Amino acid sequence: MATDCEAWLNANPVEAQDLSDSFVSGEEDNGGSLVANKNINNEINGNWLSSSSNNIHEARLKAKAKRRLRKNSSRDSGRGDSLSDNGDVVRGTTAVPTSPKSKLLDRKSRLGKGRGLPKKGGAGGKGVWGRSGEVYEPEQVDVKDPNYDEAQENCVYETVVPPLEERDFEKTVTPIVQEYFEHGDTNEVAELLAELNLGPMRSEVPSLAVSLALEAKASHRELTSRLLADLCGPVLSHSDMESSFDKLLRELPDLVLDTPGAPQLVGQFIARAVSDQILSKSYIEGYKGRVDCEYTRAALDRAAVLLKMSLGGLRIENQWGAGGGQRPIMQLIKEMNLLLKEYILSGDSKEAERCLRDLEVPHFHHEFVYEAIVMVLESKGEKTFKMVLQLLKSLCVSSIITVDQMRRGYERVYMDIAEINIDVPRAYFILEQFVDKSFSMGIIDVKIRDLCPCRGRKRFVSEGDGGVVKLESY
Repeated sequence: MATDCEAWLNANPVEAQDLSDSFVSGEEDNGGSLVANKNINNEINGNWLSSSSNNIHEARLKAKAKRRLRKNSSRDSGRGDSLSDNGDVVRGTTAVPTSPKSKLLDRKSRLGKGRGLPKKGGAGGKGVWGRSGEVYEPEQVDVKDPNYDEAQENCVYETVVPPLEERDFEKTVTPIVQEYFEHGDTNEVAELLAELNLGPMRSEVPSLAVSLALEAKASHRELTSRLLADLCGPVLSHSDMESSFDKLLRELPDLVLDTPGAPQLVGQFIARAVSDQILSKSYIEGYKGRVDCEYTRAALDRAAVLLKMSLGGLRIENQWGAGGGQRPIMQLIKEMNLLLKEYILSGDSKEAERCLRDLEVPHFHHEFVYEAIVMVLESKGEKTFKMVLQLLKSLCVSSIITVDQMRRGYERVYMDIAEINIDVPRAYFILEQFVDKSFSMGIIDVKIRDLCPCRGRKRFVSEGDGGVVKLESY
């Protein structure tokens, strides 16, 4: 360490001179510089020092130089001046940082072995299986391994779904059926049921679907019949279908509490199932003489009657009808016209409301309004005029026809009035009266009334008529 201090002092003579000057008091004279230099080592602050004092002074200087060297080396490690192996100062060289933090990020071996390459080929670290993109080959089983088991060599591993329990069946299958009522895709239902391990609960699917359809609309019952026909074979067997309908017949007394018409509806499902070849033709005959419940007897009688009527030309496939969104537009228009004609003959507005609701086309009610107004324009008496106004008023009050659908129906008549006027010359005049009456009864608002078109008026006096006023002929 003493040699290092001497080397540092030799490399920095000015600083060392400054350190020595800090012990000298007074100013040096240029003329007596030789005397002062000779006596500077023997006199400090006017006191003469002995040889032992000189040694103490040198030790203090070396200790102070050592402290400065430590301070500079710790603050300027890796840059500035550095010491060589011989103790000489090397200026301008950059030393490798010796901070302990750099060792934490070093992936090279510290044992001095190997070629200095990173560990594990650069894929080392905690929880690392290897470098990215590396593909491992199947590992060969070591027979000499103490954990080796000969029975595991030919094992085949596959996913096993536990069987669905009875308490979870209804909770799992009911959302699938209700979602099917919205999209109507039987393939999706078959795939979802195939993913479930139904086990002994397989025969419960048809009975659950039919019980849900009993409380739904006619279009949902039609979808249920199609679902049973498509599930029979790929997912369910004929024996599952028969056991499911047997359960429905046994549960009819409970189903009647929620759905009074359950016996007739279940009978229609049975007739449709026989027509779709889901159930055998001898299914109904197997119950003869063995039925004690009146509801079960009513359901079987209903199914037998429908099957006999099918022999005379009745198509059981259309007994439920199709949903509003699945029917052709021309068929819907035809049914609406028949509904209006039946109402004009009977005058029963409640029946007309029920029939319109059963069509299940709330998005197409503007067509009903359009056909009703056109029927008024083409009629010749006041009866149709008043009855249609009353019907539209009742439908508006009961909110069966919304304000938006009513507005669209009137606007469609306004757009086609020019073509209607070709066949009905008084169409403009009748439409104005009908719109005014509709506004006074609260069927339409002011905006729809103001949009009513008016035909251009003819001149009341012609030049060659002698000033005679023409009467309005429409």
